[in-house]
Amino acid sequence: MSYEDVSYEVDGPNAVITIDREKRMNSFRSQTIEELIHSFKRAWADKSVHALILTGAGERAFCTGGDVKQRAETGDYGPSDNGLFEATYFHRLIRDVPKPVIAAVNGIAIGGGHVLHVLCDLSIASEHATFAQAGPRVGSFDAGFGSAYLARVVGEKRAREIWYLLDQYDAVTAERWGLVNKVVPKEELLPAAKAWGEKMAGYSPTALRYLKASFNADTDHQAGLSQLAMAGLDSYAQTDEGKEGAAAFAEKRQPNFAQHVKGY
Repeated sequence: MSYEDVSYEVDGPNAVITIDREKRMNSFRSQTIEELIHSFKRAWADKSVHALILTGAGERAFCTGGDVKQRAETGDYGPSDNGLFEATYFHRLIRDVPKPVIAAVNGIAIGGGHVLHVLCDLSIASEHATFAQAGPRVGSFDAGFGSAYLARVVGEKRAREIWYLLDQYDAVTAERWGLVNKVVPKEELLPAAKAWGEKMAGYSPTALRYLKASFNADTDHQAGLSQLAMAGLDSYAQTDEGKEGAAAFAEKRQPNFAQHVKGY
């Protein structure tokens, strides 16, 4: 499979997988997710690979989530070879691949991009990286791993703050909250991530595989929430309220959600 949205490189024991849509702030469309799935399975099958590093092209963004401009233009995230948008499956794959996955956060991690780094086993961030959610601002949400697992990582109060207020947090704050493991200067980001992979390559791969499965076992039930949330999101995206968020983002204006307030 040839990649258009992703680059793949094996460097020693590390597979470096880069979301390569710098002009779109490394946001993902259906094709991007499809290529990420393929590259992760490729690294899974390669016995020379001991760790996977997920990062973004350039220095501005790690990943800004789903391509909202694409959604505003076509009502979906564009075509893929199998006709599906498999973001939820990719979330599971990050957890299921039996090798450590390191997020090298090289800039903005927002929305669905924030969810990706949270799901990785380890996160290392450059000093200029920022972290945030955006769903309620653009007519979207993640009621699965993106919220339930986030609460396991930072606690209920912090997770609700991240999702309800939609503020951006700097790398120092992210480290203090436990969102990332380490913060380094931007020029040291990939070398530091690769050093972690090289270190783990010296350990028993079977032991690491069992440890990852054990850590995941406590929260695997949240996969059901992810499926439920995606089904709801698919329906919500077709409503006037969901379309308003995407349209406002594409038109660079404040969304008008007031007209959609309902009695509960």
